[in-house]
Amino acid sequence: MSFWEALWLVVVSFAFVAYLLLLFYIIGDLFRDKQTSGWIKAIWVVLLIVLPLLASLVYLIVRGRGMTERTAVEAEQAEAAQKQYIQHTAGTNPAAQIADAKRLLAEGTITESEFERLKAKALS
Repeated sequence: MSFWEALWLVVVSFAFVAYLLLLFYIIGDLFRDKQTSGWIKAIWVVLLIVLPLLASLVYLIVRGRGMTERTAVEAEQAEAAQKQYIQHTAGTNPAAQIADAKRLLAEGTITESEFERLKAKALS
């Protein structure tokens, strides 16, 4: 195998993997969309199988904005779920944080301004 054949193999392999990633991303987005009917989804899948490159490009052009919006919404939901899980697992909620700060204030460990800062942080 010559150098150019090996280089061509690397380029073709990269393009194939990139296409597979794009295809999986499109199919994932297609089934994540709750507003599209099952028949339209089936048509898109058939087009992606029969005319893969053309269908992928058309999908990106026609539904690209919706893909971005669905991805952003999903990321926000995941972040909110993660934040809720961390708060639940850590066992701290705003009321508990304020109560701890109030206890520290009563003991004289923190000042009134520090208590207000901790309270504002807990409520944010």
